[in-house]
Order: sequence, then C-alpha cells, then structure tokens
Amino acid sequence: MKRTSILIVVCFLVISTFGQTNEKPIRNLDFEIIENNKAKDWKTFGKGEYSLKVDTNISQNGKNSGLIEFKSGTPYFKAWAYSIPAVYKGKTIKLSGYIKTENVTGGYAGLWMRIDPSVAFDNMKKRGIKGTTDWTKYEIELNLNPSKAQKIVVGGLLVGKGKMWIDNLEVTIDGKQLNKVPSKKLSKIEKDTGFQKGSKINAIKINDEKIKDLKTLGFVWGFLKYYHPNIASGNYNWDFELFRILPKIIEAENTNERDKYLIEWINNLGEFKQATKEKKEKTQIKIKPDLDWLANSNLSINLISLLTNVKNAKRTDENYYIGLNKGIKNPNFSNEATYSDIKKYPDTGFRLLSLYRYWNIIQYYFPYKNLIEEDWKNVLSEFIPKFINAKNETEYKLAVLELITRVHDTHANIWSWDTALNKYWGMNYAPIELTFIENKAIVTGYLDKKFGQETGLIIGDNITTINNKLVSDMVKDQLKYTPASNYPTQLRDIAKKLLRTNNTKLDIEFIRNDKTQRKGIRAFSTKEINIYKKYQKKDTCFKFINKEIAYLYLGSINGSYLPDIFNKIKDTKGLIIDLRCYPSEFVVFSLGKYLLPEKTEFVRFSTGSIKKAGQFTLTKSLSVGQKNKDYYKGKVIILINEKTQSQAEYTTMAFRVAPNTIVIGSTTAGADGNVSKFYLPGNISTMISGIGVYYPDGTETQRIGIIPNIEIKPTIEGIKNNKDELLEKAIELIEK
Repeated sequence: MKRTSILIVVCFLVISTFGQTNEKPIRNLDFEIIENNKAKDWKTFGKGEYSLKVDTNISQNGKNSGLIEFKSGTPYFKAWAYSIPAVYKGKTIKLSGYIKTENVTGGYAGLWMRIDPSVAFDNMKKRGIKGTTDWTKYEIELNLNPSKAQKIVVGGLLVGKGKMWIDNLEVTIDGKQLNKVPSKKLSKIEKDTGFQKGSKINAIKINDEKIKDLKTLGFVWGFLKYYHPNIASGNYNWDFELFRILPKIIEAENTNERDKYLIEWINNLGEFKQATKEKKEKTQIKIKPDLDWLANSNLSINLISLLTNVKNAKRTDENYYIGLNKGIKNPNFSNEATYSDIKKYPDTGFRLLSLYRYWNIIQYYFPYKNLIEEDWKNVLSEFIPKFINAKNETEYKLAVLELITRVHDTHANIWSWDTALNKYWGMNYAPIELTFIENKAIVTGYLDKKFGQETGLIIGDNITTINNKLVSDMVKDQLKYTPASNYPTQLRDIAKKLLRTNNTKLDIEFIRNDKTQRKGIRAFSTKEINIYKKYQKKDTCFKFINKEIAYLYLGSINGSYLPDIFNKIKDTKGLIIDLRCYPSEFVVFSLGKYLLPEKTEFVRFSTGSIKKAGQFTLTKSLSVGQKNKDYYKGKVIILINEKTQSQAEYTTMAFRVAPNTIVIGSTTAGADGNVSKFYLPGNISTMISGIGVYYPDGTETQRIGIIPNIEIKPTIEGIKNNKDELLEKAIELIEK
C-alpha cells in the first residue's frame, strides 16, 4: 500500500473536513460567485505544487471556471471540493460537469464524488482524461443510500502534470434537480444537533478519584452502546449523551453520587425485554466478552443490578453503531460520526469521546484483544489524563498515536494525512533510505539517486548519531509512537522517520570500514524530491533467473498473465515467489490453483458478535487449490520479511501448503485479516484488523507473523556487496 495512487485514496479519506450545515443552499457549482477573490463555498486539498484558482478568461458557460495547474516539483494531485448535506431521498445521485485539459501527463483529470461515511466513491481513475482535450461533458453516478449517507462531496481533480478546468457542474438525484428532491426523514440521532460545534466541556480538574470516576463512565458508556437494546435501535445520539452525563460525573463528590447519576441516566433510556435462556452455542469460542468489571469496579449494588439486566437483555443482530460486513464479517463502523466540522484540536469533551470510542472499539470488536499482553482496562485509566491534558493539536494526536501503539496491530495507525504529526516528525527528508540490519541503521539506498550520492554516504554505512543523539536513543523515544504488531516492524517504520527534520540540514555520525566519521547532509522538501519514487517502479512481475528457475514478484503481479507464465515454467526445476511486498492483485486462489493438486485447508477466522459484543467465534477452515493433475511440480520457495504484511501474509499461508514449498526469510509484519476503518474527533482516520486469522489448527498469526521454515536475514556485509541473500539461498535450495 505504498504507491502514489494509494496516497491519493488516503487523502480522499479526509475530504469530509469540508462540511456545511443542512441549511446552506446549493449554489456556485459554476464558479460564478466570487468572495475575497475565491470561489464561494469551494475548498481545495491534495499534495504538491499546484495552482488552484478561478479562471476568468476560460469558461464553458458564464464567465468563470475552476482551474487546477501543476507548477513544479514532484507531481501528486490536487482537487476542488464542494460539500452537500445528505438530506435527500432517492436511489441514485449523479454528478455531471464539463472538463477541459491541456497536456495532462503522468496521471489524469476527472470529476470525483464521495458519499460519506464510506458509502460510495468514484474519481474516474479508470477512465481519466489525459493529454489535451476541449470542453467535454462527463458524469459520475453512485447509489445514494440515504439511510447511511451523511454528506456528499463533489468536485474535480488533477493527478500528475498539466492543466485542467471544470465548469457548469450539476448534481441530480433520480434525474431531479436538488431543489425538487424531497428531504429524507431524519432519524432521532440526526435530529439531535446540540453538540455539533462542541461539547461545551473545556476543562476538567482531575485527581486519582476523578480518574476512577471517568474510567467508570468510559466502561459504562461503551457497555451501554453495544449492549442496551434502545441504543442499538438508534434512539439516542450516544456521543451527545456522553456530553450530557459528563458534567454530572465531573461534579460528583463521591462514588455514591456518581452511581446515582449513572442509574438515573440508564433508567431514562427506557424499558427493554430480558432474553430467554440461550441455546448452547455450537461454534467454538475464541474470546469471551470481558465483563468482569461489572462486579469488580466498586460500583453500587443497584448499579450492578441495573447493568446486569442490560447484559441479559434481549438483543437482535442489528445495532446502529456497529455492523458486520457481509461475507467476511469484519466490523463496520460506518455510523460513527466523523465530526468533520470539529477543529483538529477538539475541546476536552470531544477528546474524551475520542478516547472512549477507541478504547471500547478495542474492548468489544478487536479480534486480537487477547494478545495485547496487558490489562486493557488499566490502559483507559492511564490515558484519561493524557487526553484531558493535551495542550494542543500535536499533543492530542501523539496521545492518540500512543494509544493506538498499545494495541500492537500493524494495521492500526493514523492513516489520514496529518500536518501536525508530519511537522512533529519533520517536513524535510534526507535523500537516504535506511534499514535496520543486524539492529543497526544501515544505508541501503537513496530516495533520490542524485541528491543521495551528493551526501557522500554509500550503501552499507552505519548511521550511529543524528544531530548529536544516538540512534539507539531515538529508537527508544519513537517506539511508543510507532504502532506495529512486533518489534521488527516497528524498526521498519522508525527507519523511515530517523532522517526527517524541519531544517534543511542534518549532522550525522556514521561508521564505515570500522572508522567513525561525521558529516552534514542536506534535507529536502517533497517539492524537491519524490519520496515515493521507489514504490512507483513498473518492474515486470516475472522473469527467468536461469533456464531452470523462474521468479515471480507479487508486488506487480497481473493475474491475467498467470496462464501464460505457468505454461512457460511447467517443466522448470523451481519457482521463487517473492512476497517481500504488498501484492498488486489478490491472487490467492487464481495462482494457488496452479500450485496444488487438490483442495487443501490453509486458514480459519474468528469473527465478532452483535448480540454479545466482545465475543469472537472461530469459523470453519478455508481451502485453496483444486483438483489439478497438471499442478506445478517443481520446488516452490517463498521469500518473506518485515515488508510482508496483511494480504501478503495471507497469500504466504495459502501457498505454503503446496507440495515441495519452503518459506524462507524473517519475521513478517504480523497483521493479517480484513481491516475495519473508523474516525476519531479531529478528523483522525484509523483502522484495526477486523477479523482474526489463524492456521487450521488454531495457531496464531497476529503479532507472530508467518514463521519461515528457514530463517535468513540480510547482513551488513551482504548489503555492502549488493547481495540479495534470500534470493541466493532460494536459488541454492532449488539447485540442490
């Protein structure tokens, strides 16, 4: 997931920042209304050196159009964005508009439309406009899904170089103009708008007792969210109910008063039926709900009794705040409000909401909660003062990042482009690629060959000190802000940040040929160097190492090539499958059928529950392969390392059950399974591994990763001599 196209998708995840109220009229889709020399109601976003302005000389209709023009530096993308409240009934929504282009290269121009939160999206990527074209009308049509839609964002974008103009846009629903489309009926949650602009809680004086009270509130709030039938029905804006009860808990003078407020709060939620005696479950339970705090949190007898009744309530498989996606059944958090209109440094109440939301999602819907290796309940106590006392946006984001790190999941991070965190790590990059080899920060390449060679550093140099700080100390400092399933993967990600700075120079100390040297090296902005260039290579996925050994690189695999490839290699001695990458296509079953003579079990999953939040049950095993007497009969060697993550790990699991297959390399990233995305206040996009992934016998893969049959790690000496030691070992194993 490290390509420019992925960067564009990630940037589009934050477009909901451009919010508007429901009362705002829909106008100026033709760029005719100018305010303070800008197009009224239009926002812009993206990355790179582009000019976005109203062009008063070129238009399709009227006097003006919206222009995006690439200027200099590394081309990425920029976009115009216009937000529309999703208050309409209807089945399909269509965006139409005119585009004119000039010399568009290295990408494309197009319209784009997104329905938040994550309902539907199209940016014309597969049919984008290139080169020079005159005004032409284009259209995008999506399913509206009014029950889930909260916001509609439309606009135009330019990826790469050149110019593009957009003009005369129109949005229709079921063929009708918006002013003729009936409004949808607002739910109780949508009608509750009391805290849209802030929680009205700006300061909380905390001590040990108050932290215990806020911890109890976090427990109760999350438990009710997932267990109380009336909240599950969507009768309450549960985030805003937090802001209604929070002042009372803050002001409570003792635990009796606190519990009295909580009891009143719960009683006001209405009555519900108790469940009948449950049938014994036939499925194998992997994790049971962690609800021991009901009896062990120093709650009053009356509160415990009330919460126990909620626990035993009759529930359905539907809950407004949580769903399970069809098929794979990873959790769906699409009804968690994004709060795009809340500033990036939210008030104290919203920061606590952020903590409570994240903590409870892990408590009830993280399939690997049993592997966190500490009592997750104690983590809530620890982070309450950190979230309350965060003095600015950076401190808040770092608190979130530290909390995410404690989950130990490589899928979990802050994935939205975040200016505050990027400034914290450094906006400028030394043009050097570092990798931890033998636990040392070794130069293994250049982000930019010209600038990299100008530093005087060479492949194999061991960086020991940066700006007079030992690399080992920098690693210790960064570990708590580096989410990953295991230590090797943390080192993988820390290596990318060590040579970042907000200055234009770094002073480093390094070892070469056993001699210590010092040097000043330049650092560059992303306008000057393309830090993603190495991920944009279009290498072929297939080659012959020699006439007896074939090589397949899944980072650029094209599934349509597989029949021809296996026809060519059917009589070879061995096949090397390189999975030190993220596969460009999902080929588990399409490629697997060539490697196996029959169906073979390779994986099983664990999935969560709506009725009994916090419980995970194991599924039956899944198989790969099919009856195939002409399967590939040569040796198969699979290469893995810390870059082997998620789909790559899953692919390795599938292929390693093939006959004559050996997996060699080192610890993988230890994060398998479909991901589930959600937002935290401050427009923070994050996600978790949404299902548990295990071998058929139940052996864990999370955090452990895929264990190779033969462990081989690169050496400093091998790096110096430009050797790929894993590849050499693979060739040796085949030739034996």
